[in-house]
Amino acid sequence: MANISYDEAYPHLEFLPRSRNWWSWLKGTPAECIHLASECDWIATLVPDIVFLLGKRRKRRDVVRPEVTLCRDCLAETAALDMVEYGGRVIAFEPDPELLTQYFFVEQEDFAAAGLAPEVADAIAGRLVQNSGACQVCGHAATWLWFSREQVTTLDEVEQIASAPGEAFCAKHGAEKLFSTFEKIAEANIFYMNVPYGESGAYVWI
Repeated sequence: MANISYDEAYPHLEFLPRSRNWWSWLKGTPAECIHLASECDWIATLVPDIVFLLGKRRKRRDVVRPEVTLCRDCLAETAALDMVEYGGRVIAFEPDPELLTQYFFVEQEDFAAAGLAPEVADAIAGRLVQNSGACQVCGHAATWLWFSREQVTTLDEVEQIASAPGEAFCAKHGAEKLFSTFEKIAEANIFYMNVPYGESGAYVWI
């Protein structure tokens, strides 16, 4: 599988020169968006084409884009491009801002390898096959089902996952819901986030 350069992968982003010099390359640290030049309360590391299964990195695209460290606005601009183009079903859970360290997508076939408890995996799988109806914003076919923390506080709440109504969105408005939720979080340091892959799956947090 091939890797591509930062400029090829992220032509819309401007990176800090110091994060792309020889010393950064030698240390193996990811490039940082230009907005991280000053102190920033909201940082996320996007590893778009990688999922961690059984403690190992697994590539999920033929061409793997490099990981990058981004501010909230650059994260939204970058990750939303993939989310909107993704044609599969998505179950997404609102994270707890006090505990959030990772927010990542797992395809249904990878639920067990990603560490989801069997009963949780079964509950999410059951929602993925349900018809979500129309997007509550635009009326187009809904492919995202969003669960607020009022409906599902943690992934331990299997009954709520199976029965809570959630909010139905198309891919565009599902991505907008996710990042509007992120905007309400004053501070964050997300060590790992990826983009959707495979046929269907869930965005979960730890």
